[in-house]
Amino acid sequence: MQPQRVTKSVCTSDVQVNTILEDSNIQNYFKDKSVFITGSTGFLGKALVEKLLRSCSQINNVYLLIRPKRGTDAKLRHKELLKSSVFDRLREEGNTKVFDKLKIVSGDVTLPHLGISDEDRRELIKEVAVVFHSAATVKFNETLKTAVQLNTQGTQRVTDLCLEMKRLEAFVHVSTAYSNADKKKISEKIYKPVMDPKELIHYCETLSDEELEILEKEIQGNHPNTYTLTKNMAENIVADASSKIPISIVRPSIVTAALFEPVPGWVDNVSGISGIMMEIGRGTSRGTIRSIVCEDTLVVDIIPVDLVVNTLISAAWKTGTSQTKELQVYNCSSGHTNPLSWRDLGIMCHKYALKTPSKYIQFYPGFSFRTNRFAHRFCELLYHFLPALLLDIFLQVQKQKPMMMKIYTRFKKAAKTGEFFALNEWHFGSRNIKKLAESLKTSHDWQIFPVDMRILKYDAYVKNYMIGIRKYVLNDPDKSLPSARRKLQALFWATKLIDVAFGSVLLKVIKFK
Repeated sequence: MQPQRVTKSVCTSDVQVNTILEDSNIQNYFKDKSVFITGSTGFLGKALVEKLLRSCSQINNVYLLIRPKRGTDAKLRHKELLKSSVFDRLREEGNTKVFDKLKIVSGDVTLPHLGISDEDRRELIKEVAVVFHSAATVKFNETLKTAVQLNTQGTQRVTDLCLEMKRLEAFVHVSTAYSNADKKKISEKIYKPVMDPKELIHYCETLSDEELEILEKEIQGNHPNTYTLTKNMAENIVADASSKIPISIVRPSIVTAALFEPVPGWVDNVSGISGIMMEIGRGTSRGTIRSIVCEDTLVVDIIPVDLVVNTLISAAWKTGTSQTKELQVYNCSSGHTNPLSWRDLGIMCHKYALKTPSKYIQFYPGFSFRTNRFAHRFCELLYHFLPALLLDIFLQVQKQKPMMMKIYTRFKKAAKTGEFFALNEWHFGSRNIKKLAESLKTSHDWQIFPVDMRILKYDAYVKNYMIGIRKYVLNDPDKSLPSARRKLQALFWATKLIDVAFGSVLLKVIKFK
C-alpha cells in the first residue's frame, strides 16, 4: 500500500509550519475504511467528524447516528450540523467534497435497537470497521432513569450492534475521567460498579419514579451525581464485551476549547468551564458571576477538545492494529502531566477579560473563588441576585424581555452541581496514554494527531479560549472590540463610584453607632 501524501499545517506549542507529510500510520489505517459515530452533533462529536474528514480524507464513509429532535428529522439536523463553525476551515480550504462521505443514520440510543431501520442496520453491520461511541448526557443533575437510558442502556445497545458487525476492527467508547469519582487515585483499568448494570437497567424499566428516587440514594454512594455513576456502569458493559470484540475506552477529563484544530479557541457550547468563563467577572465576557465555591489551589483538570479527538483516533488505530485483544483504557487528562490550578486559570482569565471584552459585558470583571459557603451566599445575594433582579425590572420598564434572572438561575444551578469537582482533586494514572503518545513517534502521526498534554502553553491557550467564546459562542465580531473596550472603561469608573458611595454609607453607619 502506498503511503498517503498529505499537505498539512503542523502546529506545535511554539511554531506553525507547512510541510509535506508522506508517512502516517493512522491516515493509512483509516484509508478506505468506514466508521460509525454516535454523538456527532455534540461538541466533541463535531470536532471528531471534522478531524476525520480533514486529516483522514481517504476514509470511505462516515456514518452518523442522528436522532430526530423537536420535530426536526435527522436529515435536517445533518444540514444544520454542516453549518457549524467547526467546518469553516474545510470550507475555507475548498475541501467541501469530503462532506459527501457523511451518511446519516436516523436513530436514538434510548430506543430499542437504537431506533435504526433494518436497511441501515444491515449496511452498518456489513460496512463499518471502526465505531466511536460518544453519545451521552453530560448533565450532572439528570434523573437516574434518563441518565441510565442515555449513558448505560444506550451503551449496551451500541455494544450489541458492534457484536454483529462483520468487519469491526475497533470500538472506541468515550467515557469520562470522573467515571470513578468516588476514588482519589484512578488507574487505567475498569472498576467494578456498585450494582450489575443490567440489573439497574431492569429497575429503570420497571420501577416507578418514586421508587427510583429511593434507589438512587442507595446506589449512588460516594458518586457525586447520576452522570459519573451511569458512566461507570457503561464502562463495565463495554468491558464485558471486550473478549469478543476489540475495544478501547478513552476517559477525558474536562473537555475545553480547541488548542490548535480546527482553529485555536474553537468552542461552541456553554456547558461546564466554558459557561462559567463566559459569565464570571474574570471570565471573559459578561461579568454576571462574581463568586463561586472553589478551592483555588487545586488542579483544574482541563483537556482541549482536539487533543481528546486525537486520542480517540489514535486509540482506534492502536486497537485495530494491535496483536493483543486486551482491553485498553486511556485516561485523557492534563492533571499531573501539565497541571493548572484554579487560581492560575482565574488570573489568566482576568488578564484577557480586560484585553478582549465582549460588547455584552454588563459588569466590570471582579471575581473570587471562595471555600466559605456563608461568604459565597452573601456575595451571591449582593452581586448576583440583586443586580439580576434590578436589571430585569429595568428591562420590563423599557418594555423589553427580562432575561437576567433566567441567566442567574441557570448558572447558579451549574455552579452548584460543579462544586464537587471544584473542591476535590484526583490523580489519574497515565501509563497507557504515555505509551500511546510514544507509539505515534514512529511516523508523522505525533504531528498530525498530537496527544501529549505537555505541548499545551496555558497563557496563550486561555487567551485563544476567551477569544473563541467571544467569537463562536457569543457571535461577537472583532469590529465590536473598540466599543466593548469603551464600555469596559465606563463600567470601571461606575464600579469605583459605587464602591466610594457604599464606603461612605458604611462609614456613616459606623459613626452613627
